Amino acid sequence: MPHEVDQSFLALPLRALADAALARARALGAEHADFRFERIRSATHRLRDARPSGTTDTTDTGYAVRVVHGGAWGFASGVDLTMDAAARVAGQAVAMARLSAKVIAAAGSDERVELADEPVHADKVWVSAYGTNPFDVPDAEKTALLAEWSSRLLAAKGVAHADAALMTVQENKFYADSSGTSTTQQRVRLHPQLTAVAVDPGSGDFDSMRTLAPPVGRGWEYLTGTGWDWDAELAQIPELLAEKMLAPTVEAGSYDVVVDPSNLWLTIHESIGHATELDRALGYEAAYAGTSFATFDQLGTLKYGSALMNVTGDRTAEHGLATIGYDDEGVAGQTWDLVKDGTLVGYQLDRRIAKLTGFERSNGCAFADSSGHVPVQRMANVSLQPAQDGPSTQELIGGVERGIYIVGDRSWSIDMQRYNFQFTGQRFFRIENGRLAGQLKDVAYQATTTDFWGSMEAVGGPQTYVLGGAFNCGKAQPGQVAAVSHGCPSALFRGVNILNTTQEAGR
Repeated sequence: MPHEVDQSFLALPLRALADAALARARALGAEHADFRFERIRSATHRLRDARPSGTTDTTDTGYAVRVVHGGAWGFASGVDLTMDAAARVAGQAVAMARLSAKVIAAAGSDERVELADEPVHADKVWVSAYGTNPFDVPDAEKTALLAEWSSRLLAAKGVAHADAALMTVQENKFYADSSGTSTTQQRVRLHPQLTAVAVDPGSGDFDSMRTLAPPVGRGWEYLTGTGWDWDAELAQIPELLAEKMLAPTVEAGSYDVVVDPSNLWLTIHESIGHATELDRALGYEAAYAGTSFATFDQLGTLKYGSALMNVTGDRTAEHGLATIGYDDEGVAGQTWDLVKDGTLVGYQLDRRIAKLTGFERSNGCAFADSSGHVPVQRMANVSLQPAQDGPSTQELIGGVERGIYIVGDRSWSIDMQRYNFQFTGQRFFRIENGRLAGQLKDVAYQATTTDFWGSMEAVGGPQTYVLGGAFNCGKAQPGQVAAVSHGCPSALFRGVNILNTTQEAGR
C-alpha cells in the first residue's frame, strides 16, 4: 500500500513560508525564484563483534531561497520558521545575486543565467516505494538483528571479527517556485552491511569479505525477507573467506573477464555516470573533481563502447537511490538514453545547463543534500541495460577459456577526466575452460574507459540484472553527498589488463 507524507512534516508552515519568500523575491525584481524546505533524518547503527559500537540519529531542518536576478544566481538559507524570516532570506538571496552580477560584469563576462522551460507541476505529492519505514522500527530491534547476524559469522570457523552497520535516511522536501510549481516528497533509503574478518595467527595475514547486498530505496522489509536472501549470503561468506585466505596470487597479464553486477555498478558510476554529467564535461567541476573525456563536441559521435552498450539515465527506477518524483528545480523525473548502441547520445542536465547548451528541457538532475546547500547537477540512476533473451552469468563464464570472474566492489582509482582507471573487487574466481576453478587474490583490472567498454563482447540477460549503488557520491564546492543507484547485468569483456596489486604496491 502506498505511503503518505509524514504528517509531522506537513504540519510545518511550508506553504506560508514559501509564499512569503517568493513574494519578497518577486517584489525585488527576481526573474525566477524558488523555495525549498528540507527535513532530513539520518541514523546509523554499528556493531563490532556483535556488540554495539556506535549509534547516531540526527535531523537537519531548514529552508533555502534561490533566485535569478539581473542574470545572476543568488542563494540564501535559514532555519527561523517565521514569515518575516523567510522574506528576509529571500532578500539576502537577491542581494547575493546583485553582488554576483557586479563580479561577473567586472570579469568581462556577459553570460546570463537562464533556465530551460519546465511545465508547471502544481500541488504534486510523491512518496518513494517502500514497505515499512525503518524509523518506525525500534532501535533495539535493529540492533538485535545485526547482532544475531554478526553472531552467525563469528560462530563460523576462521572468522575472527565481524562488523555490522545499518544506515537509514528519511528525506522530506517541499518545493515551490515563481512559475507555480509546488511539490511535496518523501524518500526512504537504507544500507545494511556486514563484514567478516579472518586472521592467520601464524603469519599475521588477514583479509575480509563483506555482504554484496546493495543500498536501496526500500524499507525495513529489505532486512526481513524482501529483496535479498540474507540467510544464504551470511552462510556463504565464512567459507568463501577461508578459501580467499589460501588463494594463490594472480599472475598479471591479459585475461577475459566476466564482471558481476556487484562489481560493475561502480565502474559504471566512475567511468560513465560522472563522465556524462554535462556540467563536468563543460569544465564546471575542473577545480574540484575534474572534467570529462566525453566532451560536448563529441555528442552523437563518440564511440563509448561496443555496439552492445546501452546506458540510460533514470530518475524513475523503483527502489533507486536517485529516484525522485521531482528534482530540486521542480523538474519531473524522467528516463533517457546516455549511450545507445555504443555511441554517446545524451548527458545529465539541470535547467541552467540545458538552456546553455541548447536542450529544450532538463532531465531532472538538480539536487542539494541539505537546505544549506544550493542545488547542483547530480547523477541520476545510470544503468547498463541487459540484453533481452541474453545469457545467464554461468553461460557467460562458459564462453571463457582462460579468465577471471570478478564479484563485489572494493578500492578503485580513476583520473580526473574519467578515462584511465583501475578497479579491484571482493572476490575473484579463476575461469578455466568455461568453469570456475577456485579463488585468486591481489587482482585489479586496468583500462581506459573506451577500451574497456569497447571490449564488452556479451551482456547478460534480465535475470542477471541487479541495481547496485552507494550512499556517498561526492561533488561540488562546498562538498555535497548524494545517494545513487546503478543497475547492470553480468557482462563479458575480452583481453582486459589484469594487475597484481601486491606487485604494483611494491613498485
